Amino acid sequence: MFKQQNYLALGAVVLVAVLLLSLPQRATSRLKVAVASWFLPLFGLASAGQQLPADLADNLLPRRELLKEIDQLRRDKEQLRVQALQTTAIQRENDQLRGMLDWQRQSPWRLKLAKIVTRDPANWWHTVQIDLGSRDGLTNNLPVLTSDGLVGRVSAVGIYTSQVVLVGDQNCRVSALVEDATQDMGVLSASGPLDTSLVDLNYLSSSANIKSGQNVVTSGLGGIFPRGIPIGKIVDAQEVEYGLATEARVKLNVNLGAVDVVWVMFP
Repeated sequence: MFKQQNYLALGAVVLVAVLLLSLPQRATSRLKVAVASWFLPLFGLASAGQQLPADLADNLLPRRELLKEIDQLRRDKEQLRVQALQTTAIQRENDQLRGMLDWQRQSPWRLKLAKIVTRDPANWWHTVQIDLGSRDGLTNNLPVLTSDGLVGRVSAVGIYTSQVVLVGDQNCRVSALVEDATQDMGVLSASGPLDTSLVDLNYLSSSANIKSGQNVVTSGLGGIFPRGIPIGKIVDAQEVEYGLATEARVKLNVNLGAVDVVWVMFP
């Protein structure tokens, strides 16, 4: 009986084969496409199942590697932040030096660039040390300035460094001129310890027409500071000595607490 069933199955297969071979070519192509469409999802599923472990192995990293990458990213971030700060500082210094070079080109004065190397720890705002000395031709009482205006004068000279006393110190008296219609003149002195950006302009005439915003420059009197070096601007003014004189406050152009490079002026 089993042999009979086998014979029947074999005969059915042969019959189907004969029928397929006898079909027109167009019908045979359509039949192939239909049969392939039945098995295609199975083939795709099997392929995806084989690829999935490989993809997981590629995408999943050990926790130790992930922590190492995170730590490296943090280090790179901190390094970039430091580089950004350095770039900002370099840009600020370049802008300052560019301004000073423009000042040197515009001015007929003989100027030599110097860096501030130290400040007086006991009274840091009033004196600084620069990296030029007698070997560089420095002598006492040479004016010191930036492209923004007056800084002070050389008060002591060493071989390699020199001390500069700053505007506003009692040892740095400056004859100043207000750029107004009457060209009023006075003498600068310290305004007080609370705001080191302000100085007093004393000994002005009682008839001086002093107004806020007027420019103040060196007058050229006294033999140390030549005429025309910018100092600052008038903040306000008041009568003193029972109306016999006028006193004004001046906002300095130069931030003396932050300046780090200066020009020394030679005669």
